Amino acid sequence: MNHFLMLGILLLAQGRKPELTPADRAIREHLKARAAALEKEFLPQVKTAEDFEKLRPALREQYFFMLGLRPLPEKTPLQAVVTGRLDFPDFTVEKLHFQSRPGLYVTANLYLPKPVQVRHPAILLSCGHSNKGRDGNKTAYQDHGIWFATHGYACLVVDSLQLGEIAATHHGTYRFQRWWWHSAGYTPAGVECWNAIRALDYLQSRPEVDPERIGATGISGGGAATGWISAADERIRASAPVSGMADLGYYVGEDGVDGHCDCMFLYNNARWNWTVIPALVCPRPLLFVNSDADPIFPMSANERVINRLERLYARFGAGDRVDAVVSVGGHAYRTDIRRAVFEFFNRHLRGDSRPVSDADAGLGPDPKTPRIPTRDLRVFPEDADLPKDQINTKIDEIFVPTAKVAPPDPGAFEAWRNDLLGRLRQTCFSAWPDAPPAAGKDDPTVPTEEGIQVSLNWHFPSGATETRRWLVVLDQEEKPDVLPEWARPVVGDNPALLLKPRGGWTRRNPPNTVERSMALLGTTADAGRVWDVIVVARRKPGLFVTGRGPAGILAAYAALFEPSLQGVTIVDPPASHREGPHFLSVLRVLDIPEALGCLAPRPLVLINARDPAFDRTVAIYSAAGAADRLERR
Repeated sequence: MNHFLMLGILLLAQGRKPELTPADRAIREHLKARAAALEKEFLPQVKTAEDFEKLRPALREQYFFMLGLRPLPEKTPLQAVVTGRLDFPDFTVEKLHFQSRPGLYVTANLYLPKPVQVRHPAILLSCGHSNKGRDGNKTAYQDHGIWFATHGYACLVVDSLQLGEIAATHHGTYRFQRWWWHSAGYTPAGVECWNAIRALDYLQSRPEVDPERIGATGISGGGAATGWISAADERIRASAPVSGMADLGYYVGEDGVDGHCDCMFLYNNARWNWTVIPALVCPRPLLFVNSDADPIFPMSANERVINRLERLYARFGAGDRVDAVVSVGGHAYRTDIRRAVFEFFNRHLRGDSRPVSDADAGLGPDPKTPRIPTRDLRVFPEDADLPKDQINTKIDEIFVPTAKVAPPDPGAFEAWRNDLLGRLRQTCFSAWPDAPPAAGKDDPTVPTEEGIQVSLNWHFPSGATETRRWLVVLDQEEKPDVLPEWARPVVGDNPALLLKPRGGWTRRNPPNTVERSMALLGTTADAGRVWDVIVVARRKPGLFVTGRGPAGILAAYAALFEPSLQGVTIVDPPASHREGPHFLSVLRVLDIPEALGCLAPRPLVLINARDPAFDRTVAIYSAAGAADRLERR
């Protein structure tokens, strides 16, 4: 198969890539350095297999959280339905669907040997980004299903959330500006992983399948999905991802994120070396398959990943269970890739070490013409058959549960606040440095991190009374040296220090390189902006802080973590992080009204905060005994 949607997008993007501005180059260098720091070492605390086993439970918890799978969804009845069968002389195809949670439909084709006489090993095949329209991308991989079924396997080929029969999207932050995915902690990688977990449940329910002999494979997006499920579920006894994973050195350091949609990534809150993900497969058999001229999975990254994995497997005395295969060519399946994958599963699931001589047998006489017409493999033959209760197209809205924060009990405010701030620091702001770089207090530009500079401009009104000094946090559209009109009644006759936090780089949609790269480093642009405010406040202690809209919320978060800020005034505050600012998984901890409540007992002024959600802030200030410190105008 050589018709991968994301590859086409990448090649188009490469053809019109603009020149980088100085701001673009600066932020790219900053991100590249951060990626290199995260991947400088690989599990340095692991010297023995026992070390890794002690670490594994914590890693699994972090892994599931970063996929949006903590808490794990309930395993509700699958409601599996076979909608049709295709009979061939040596195999059968069942067209089926199941619900991985109520209304979340997974469409699939199950290829079965014929006749079925024993329990067979099974393969879960995840699909890459092959655009087969209404037929679903599963139909592009029928050759694998046919080969496995005619060689004694059951093979379940599952449509992905995007490009399946019920078409949703993987492109929330890549193309559609759904930056609230970051705040919600939602990534379609989590849905693909969950659907695969339930696919394993389905396979194990089938009488034709040996539940102890299940493998997973797939290419491109299917290779990534193979990685997600293989790391998540030990029922996968052997895993062969094909061209589905690189590392941060490529994704971030070389803008490799541009070539991939959001299903290829989790949000790296725990700030892992990316190879920790496939490391969770160890010591189960793993075949890492790639191509030497693949433009979206380059050999440099492939070699780094497999070298790390080989060293880890060696700790277990299982170096023979991990291997790499490199094919000559681009992003595609070829005969040698198919042969290597088939021989790998034969060896580990069937105990058969003989060479495979018919790796292309599933293709048929004309490789360009599918053996089975793709329409015949539809699970829902007509559009009218599509389920009316499907939630696939809105799963991003509901997949990851948001936090429901009760106000503090009387006398318990301090403990309540400290718990929330601790979780915020760990979940949303773990990428903050331990300390800012050194700088003089009166510098016109201030370094807040290595490679990040922000500019400061004082505004001194004529006849300043200077009863207090203000820090005015500007948004990205406001001029850095002009006090905005909204701030004049707030500041009055007092001096004001104007701060425009980090930004200025080119935003090209798609692929939104900078913001999406940041999520792979465990941060967001807005989280970095909060740090900018904190650094400036530490160098100019005793300030009151203000901002409008999302910038005002940045100011409030800075005050949460910087006690030298004396009070906060916010004009036109958004009522939820769905509107911004965006921090990784913040909505799994709290929302804006609770965050503002945590400012108590410091003075807080909310101007034009009409949304009833801010009643929650009022209730928290009252519970803290600081009702008189909160003013709503």
